[in-house]
Amino acid sequence: MKKPCCPNTECPGRHAAEKRTVAPHGFYKTRSGRRRRYRCCECKTTFCSTRGTAYYRLQYRRELFDEVANLSVEGVNKSAISRVKGIAWNTVHRWLERAGECCRGFNDKNLVGYELSELQADEIRTFVGGKQDVVWIFAGIEVGTRLWPSTVVGRRSYQNTLGLFRDMFNRSESIENPLIVTDGFEFYGRAVSEVIGKECLYAQVIKTRRNNRVVKVEVRREIGSKDEFEKALLESEDSETLNTSFIERLNLTLRQATSYLTRRTTCHARRKEQLEKQLEIVRCYYNFLRAHRALKFGMETRTPAMQAGLANCRLTFREIFLWLVSLMQYFRFGNSTVIGIGLRPSFA
Repeated sequence: MKKPCCPNTECPGRHAAEKRTVAPHGFYKTRSGRRRRYRCCECKTTFCSTRGTAYYRLQYRRELFDEVANLSVEGVNKSAISRVKGIAWNTVHRWLERAGECCRGFNDKNLVGYELSELQADEIRTFVGGKQDVVWIFAGIEVGTRLWPSTVVGRRSYQNTLGLFRDMFNRSESIENPLIVTDGFEFYGRAVSEVIGKECLYAQVIKTRRNNRVVKVEVRREIGSKDEFEKALLESEDSETLNTSFIERLNLTLRQATSYLTRRTTCHARRKEQLEKQLEIVRCYYNFLRAHRALKFGMETRTPAMQAGLANCRLTFREIFLWLVSLMQYFRFGNSTVIGIGLRPSFA
């Protein structure tokens, strides 16, 4: 952190870019060594370099915190992380709670301004606490960029379905007649009509299964004519027919990346908030950190955020967890871009 600013929002010198308002103020000890402290010359507030980040008051190395987050998005449960890294289970739990909050803020701020030209949506069934407490994970994917813009956890109700589509379209830029494909869940059609109306192409793909095998696939065109659908599929770079293959592949990614969702597992979320925070970490990792093999162009393999124009490079968990500090620096020094959107700043 080369140019810190005062974290006190009421400090009179917080936005003074001309004069130096923060000075070094000694060190403090941690298990991994000593860390620098700072003092504001205007309001006399003292603070450390990690104030306002996921690393605040962390007594271990930052690399260990990042490794725990990386293991959690590879489907490793908390007990296994505790054994592998030699740290207490409660510490792993507390770190993932903190990482989830940080990733939620990063997602809310940066997953905006993308284009929705071809959208697919679906839901996953799971439970929290006990098998009688069933919850559903609603998710959508922008097919062209493979971006996962939004997710909702809750009952399989109209309100949650409507919330998913409202969130995705409120964050996106308007595109004329986007192509939307879902399964036959009854509330999808109502939610699409409520959010977009008739200014889209909407179809449902209904699969009939027998003995766990798909024996029949039925396509229903709810909004739009057959010629309009044929034109949209002709312009699509990914779909030749109306399908839900991409969102179903995202569902598989979620099950593999989240220990709570792995089939026949002893792990499950005790509370809904735990599941939501873990999904925020996975969503941040999927969109900004993990290169997607379907987005390989020559020697470059992009992340969904890069393909959607939300970033121009692959990020790391270190940059995500230090994001709030970078946001403070943005307001302090008037930089034109916030971390993750077009630049890779250097951190001390």
